[in-house]
Amino acid sequence: MTDDTLAPRAEAVRERYRSTLGAVPGGVEERLRLAGEFGRLPTEEALAALRHIVLADSPLGARVQQLVHFGQLLSLGRAEPARLHARGALHAGARVTDLIGVAETALITSGVPAYALGTEIISGLLPCGEGGAGPV
Repeated sequence: MTDDTLAPRAEAVRERYRSTLGAVPGGVEERLRLAGEFGRLPTEEALAALRHIVLADSPLGARVQQLVHFGQLLSLGRAEPARLHARGALHAGARVTDLIGVAETALITSGVPAYALGTEIISGLLPCGEGGAGPV
């Protein structure tokens, strides 16, 4: 395959991530670079297709599915992927209070470390000085 045929295919993979997360994570860019260099783009295309089925075609809907991912990743202690899915949840229409609810659930199911991680991520997503005033 040539660069001319790989570029549009890689861009299609990027677009799947933009549609669910609002952006293309750095790790995905790195995987696409490696896949392109070593002839493994079909793996990334298959992964993107599976993610699309699970996220976009979920009976839960995009917002709830992103919130579930956020909570699961908090419980696993995976900060960066949890941050990506928190942003993805907001991109899909979740409110900050939804993210707080997920972090509080993680407190019950996974303890204070998961809750603390969640509140740290949520705080980092808020503009400086934004607090309890107004709809969130």
